[in-house]
Amino acid sequence: MSSNIKVLQVIPKLGYGGAETGCYDIAHYLPENGCESFIVTSGGELTKFVDKKKVKLIKLPVHSKNPLLILINTILLIGIILFFKISIVHARSRAPAWSCLFATKLTNRKFVTTFHGTYNFSGKFKKFYNSVMVRSDLIIAGSNFIFSHIKENYSEFLTSQKKFLVIFRGINVDYFDSSTKLENDEKNLLQKWNIHDEKKIILMPGRLTSWKGQELFIEAINLAKIELGYEAFHAVILGNDQGRELYKKKLIRLTEQYRLTNQIKFIDHCEDMALAYKVSDIIVSASIEPEAFGRVAVEAQSMEKLIIASNIGGSNETINDEKTGFLFKSGDAVSLSKKIIRGLTMDETSINLMGKKGRDNIIKKFNVEKMCFSTYSEYKRLLN
Repeated sequence: MSSNIKVLQVIPKLGYGGAETGCYDIAHYLPENGCESFIVTSGGELTKFVDKKKVKLIKLPVHSKNPLLILINTILLIGIILFFKISIVHARSRAPAWSCLFATKLTNRKFVTTFHGTYNFSGKFKKFYNSVMVRSDLIIAGSNFIFSHIKENYSEFLTSQKKFLVIFRGINVDYFDSSTKLENDEKNLLQKWNIHDEKKIILMPGRLTSWKGQELFIEAINLAKIELGYEAFHAVILGNDQGRELYKKKLIRLTEQYRLTNQIKFIDHCEDMALAYKVSDIIVSASIEPEAFGRVAVEAQSMEKLIIASNIGGSNETINDEKTGFLFKSGDAVSLSKKIIRGLTMDETSINLMGKKGRDNIIKKFNVEKMCFSTYSEYKRLLN
């Protein structure tokens, strides 16, 4: 049966986000198990790494929310489904999901969706637009938090005929492995970041957007500095503003206001995120809105690093508080600063033990192989 399975995944752009890397991982896992794999996307940085011998990559403007383009994409997807004899269409975002819904209905193919976020809505129209993600034959939630969110907000669209389950997102634990990084590469990265002394490094990765909590992080760093009485550490805010230039300027002004310009560094991009984790001592995820999954917390644990994250959303599921990392009160700079100080003053034995427990936690629950196998198994059940 598996040799006849042809899976078409549809995603707006193939970048470095959680949904995108999950799509990429599944796409390359399927051919290794006798399936044919296809991706429809408008482009993105990850497209250049797609193995064209294993995965058929088709570019369409599926990133657009324009109703006319959604209709055109529907027609084009019908052609692709029929030409390549696709068995399953898996949508990973709302706009392309509408095209996929119509295309699968008209071609009588199985339709799968992965609900990657909470998708805010303030009215009936927006809720209807979001509901496409629960109109499939198989609905996958990326965490228990997202599972609960769907049940609370979209129960009217769920029926006994639909299968609805949690498949935790996974990461590549071989890539996020501290033992694979070379000391010389670490030195080069620190030199690139213009960090030359032996102070500890606190890293906050994530795109620059207000809900990720960079302002809260800067406030907490200031409080920690005041408490310690001297510049005991470096702080790195690693992420691109993605066009939010005013927000970045606001963050820079805040660091100037707190006189932290010598202590906080803004880095736009890092080619090797595992290396960025490796050179850091503490990783912070300070989101003030719930993370659907929270990839930073998982990657940090896989790298055996001390993670401090807000106690909302997916982080509650990926971190065992006080065992594999620390949770702080969401939106509370004082709470975060206290956890940072605690992390800075912990003895090395305790830090190393927590790091080992963190990696064990990720290998056991959030390994990309487990995610891919679970998804592949559900594809087979859906067709059977």
